Amino acid sequence: MEFIFGTFATDQLKVVHHRTARRGVQHGFVLSPRDPSPDQPVTLTVQIGTDFAADAVACYYTLDGSVPAGSRGVPTNGQVVRLTQAATEWDAVAWGYVTRWQGTLPPQPDGAVVRYRIGAWAGDGPEVFADWPSVQDIAERAAAAFFRGEDGAAIAPPAPGDGLVFNYHVDRLRPPDWAREAVIYQVFVDRFYPGNGREWLRPDSLRGFFGGTLWGVRDKLDYIASLGATCIWLSPTWVSPSHHGYDVLDYLHVEPRLGGDEALHALVQAAHGRGIRVLLDLVCNHLSHQHPIFQEALHNPHSPYRAWFTFDDSPIGYRTFFGVRSMPQINLTHPEARAWMLDIARYWLREFDVDGYRLDYANGPGPGFWADFRAACRAVKPDCFCFGEIVDQPSAWLPYIGRLDGCLDFHVGEALRKTYAYRTWTEADFERFVARHEAYFAGEGELIRPTFLDNHDMDRFLFITGGDKGALRRAAEVQMRLPGPPIIFYGTEVGLSQRQGKGQALGLESSREPMLWGERQDTELLTFYRDLIRRRQREAPWR
Repeated sequence: MEFIFGTFATDQLKVVHHRTARRGVQHGFVLSPRDPSPDQPVTLTVQIGTDFAADAVACYYTLDGSVPAGSRGVPTNGQVVRLTQAATEWDAVAWGYVTRWQGTLPPQPDGAVVRYRIGAWAGDGPEVFADWPSVQDIAERAAAAFFRGEDGAAIAPPAPGDGLVFNYHVDRLRPPDWAREAVIYQVFVDRFYPGNGREWLRPDSLRGFFGGTLWGVRDKLDYIASLGATCIWLSPTWVSPSHHGYDVLDYLHVEPRLGGDEALHALVQAAHGRGIRVLLDLVCNHLSHQHPIFQEALHNPHSPYRAWFTFDDSPIGYRTFFGVRSMPQINLTHPEARAWMLDIARYWLREFDVDGYRLDYANGPGPGFWADFRAACRAVKPDCFCFGEIVDQPSAWLPYIGRLDGCLDFHVGEALRKTYAYRTWTEADFERFVARHEAYFAGEGELIRPTFLDNHDMDRFLFITGGDKGALRRAAEVQMRLPGPPIIFYGTEVGLSQRQGKGQALGLESSREPMLWGERQDTELLTFYRDLIRRRQREAPWR
């Protein structure tokens, strides 16, 4: 069965995640409506966990961008709304009762930004603020322990703190229409094509550099256009010491090895000339431990950048992406760190005319950050498309409605692979799942959910099937009939597979073989994909 990297990697971690969500004071951006429009009141829901008693809950909020503050229902900055208890429920996994409280914030005009904190207390006991620690925080710590070979369930939560500052934007923003109709081609730049007459490099393993460049992507735009793709998703192109680029050293320049700034300018211009959009893969959650900002924070306790990261008494000494020492996590709740990242996002839209972002590990920064991020991006380019990688249960995607334009649909991807690759599901199982999946999101607001058969972090579809291209064809046909925009991982359309599974020595790199060109391509499979995409564009299942 598929191995999912993240906070749900094992059944044990699923239980840890569930029980954590039933502790303390949790809000988790549960709003109704999910994406408030102008002049709509907004109802907040708060859960009081099995380990905490509350007889009062208050929401402190501001409308001027400042941080709300207050104590025991009395605001010291902003205004306050009191919540009332709405329900008591038994939770069998947490083995205890949880209570749900609700309160309503008044309607606001178009363009308003509401920032709020939620506190709960009992009698003369201390006030505890919501989402500190957050479910995501504890789940990440448990998963990091698991990946170190430790017991994730044994991770103790940190002491209660000031809680999370939540937010929502009141607007009429909706996902761009072009994204609904898109066929997205995922390019892992180092493995796609060298370009400019260069030959592939010959590294010792898939962890090395193969020499693909942005010039090479530009040289193959006619190929991408002939496939029928209308959008390219590029793997991270920023300055980075790695072949994958998810550990950024410099967010304001393109990696010279990939062709530098000039190559990205040329690629975007040439792609737009063919009616193809270009998306960058942006990592906001973490950066390279070699980044100058982190190095200054690490070595200078008095650095203004120290608060941009979370230093602690863990074995590494600071918060990271799942315990990876070389990827320190950015504290995007810090106003200056947050503003810095938003400036980066605006820069590439404005100066390079890119069309949006695929956002790596989007549940790391959380919904509040993305509300500000999307507003900042739309102010520069009104039709940009921002969608996130959120490997989580479907309910966890709901708070991102109105904050991101979309989320990668890992659940449909898993269902497609179970049905047509692993063959542990029947087609009836698949159809039942998809019907319920679509019904679950119906009426909740607009969230585009791109689908995929494989990607850079999982075994290729053809590898799982043992090279059965008939199975790939059947899966691709079903994918193209689904409403979410399909993503094609480079090479899948010409029969590219891999030498070994990612559970073996090469790990995540296993699926990142160099692209097949010329006579090595399966031209019959390529023709099949081209016909399939043309049929999708005629039938328009997104409507």
